[in-house]
Amino acid sequence: MHYEVVADGLRFPEGPIAMPDGSILLVEIERGTVSRVDPEGKVSVVADLGGGPNGLAIGPDGRCYVCNNGGMEWHERDGMLIPGHQPAGYRGGSIQAVDLDTGQVETLYTHCEGEPLKAPNDLVFDRHGGMWFTDNGKRRARTEDVGAVYYAKADGSFISEQVYPCSHANGVGLSPDEQWLYVAETMVGRVWRYNLPEPGRAAVPAGLLNGESLLYGAPGFDLYDSLAVEECGNVCVATLARGGITVIDPQGNLVEHVPLPDPGTTNICFGGSDRRTAYVTLGCMGQLVKLKWPRPGLALNFSPE
Repeated sequence: MHYEVVADGLRFPEGPIAMPDGSILLVEIERGTVSRVDPEGKVSVVADLGGGPNGLAIGPDGRCYVCNNGGMEWHERDGMLIPGHQPAGYRGGSIQAVDLDTGQVETLYTHCEGEPLKAPNDLVFDRHGGMWFTDNGKRRARTEDVGAVYYAKADGSFISEQVYPCSHANGVGLSPDEQWLYVAETMVGRVWRYNLPEPGRAAVPAGLLNGESLLYGAPGFDLYDSLAVEECGNVCVATLARGGITVIDPQGNLVEHVPLPDPGTTNICFGGSDRRTAYVTLGCMGQLVKLKWPRPGLALNFSPE
């Protein structure tokens, strides 16, 4: 599929948000910033957060909410930037909020019921103004954390763990009717779905080896990163290793795989007046690209018009 490079030289981009003026907000994880790419491809820093800013979403108060994974080691290989293990200066993960006008940063959450957040990764707001977010966990030379999925209020007053364990929890999204929560699990290439009987509560089936919530499992060596949902309910998952976007319908059937040249394809969002322009972050290559998408993306809650 033909694509156009919007910006190059980014330091491992993720978390794109299409803005009304044609610009794209995103994070540069290695750089530690929330950055803005204007329609001509010029990059400017909105806020310097440090650590490892990862997923982004606009909240009910108009601020940009950030999953900060606390930072990573970084390696250059064959002209590509590769994330690594937990760095020596790691101080924990957090949920932050950025005022887009001033660049002021507020840290909202670092713990849940006394348990530190390890590496918050991606987030999505429901129509009630609460956020679902994943914690991917940190990896070290011989050990790694177990991931989880949380629900929290945007004002910093409430957080609860809703899905645990969820190893390598990464992308997160909501079905158009908000009856289902989608979660991508990176290292095994799976997408899970959990019924939401009420706002902020996920129904997790009982049983140690229960596959009831599995929506789709990759048949080969695909690793899943962040995701977005189409207006029709399809789930579009950024696919590592093979590189590209994998599209799965709400019944768990593969719709298509859209190949892209970066094995570090990290995320996708939809923009344009009809939401049929896909903006995709190519992390290892440091690019933001755009391409025509065959179906419109879902309008996100609180997205600027």
